[in-house]
Amino acid sequence: MFDSIEVINRSTAGTNLNVLARTVERVAEAKLPTDLGEFRLIGYRSLLSDEEFVVLARGEIRPEKPTLARIHSQCLTGDAFGSTKCDCGQQLRSAMKMIADAGHGAIVYQQQEGRGIGIINKIKAYALQDQGADTIEANERLGLAVDLRRYEQCAEILADLGFRRVRLISNNPDKILALKRSGIEVVERVPLEIKFYRSLMRYLATKREQMGHLIKLPEDRYGSA
Repeated sequence: MFDSIEVINRSTAGTNLNVLARTVERVAEAKLPTDLGEFRLIGYRSLLSDEEFVVLARGEIRPEKPTLARIHSQCLTGDAFGSTKCDCGQQLRSAMKMIADAGHGAIVYQQQEGRGIGIINKIKAYALQDQGADTIEANERLGLAVDLRRYEQCAEILADLGFRRVRLISNNPDKILALKRSGIEVVERVPLEIKFYRSLMRYLATKREQMGHLIKLPEDRYGSA
């Protein structure tokens, strides 16, 4: 039992989880007081690479109860600097508030900056976006993949925390599929709605139209002018 998150059952015995071998290990835990209340900060390390993961967790996790969860990919520019070129920072903050309001849930924060290309390449891609490229075109001009992220280890971390049925906070269908493939039941997709900025609109349209993200843009709600 932890101070602010109680894991009722972390064993995978008798479940339908598709875990063949452990690929992450839990290595550190601490309390994290925030302006939204206290969370538990839990550190994981990959056994397959040098990747590290951080979990923000709160409340009681019961395998049989659908519980809020999010997989969030690191975005220094959005999460820390408040960039309006993307919606990442708003999504993280919104997910934290949802979990704080519900009293239980977890965010798995994965260190895959810029959809896996790293911060320096991300800055180079930003420079191309300043010249008119969208996020996909910018990556391709740099000879980089559009999206290198993988979510299997994030699913394994959720399973280790006791999640079996989730209310997934996400607009990304790839994350839904990854959890389903791992054997975690996605009972509900909880959409993320954010404040729209002019500098954000092309980014969101690209994610929806070219990457299949489940995003409602302003014209979807109010109709085009």
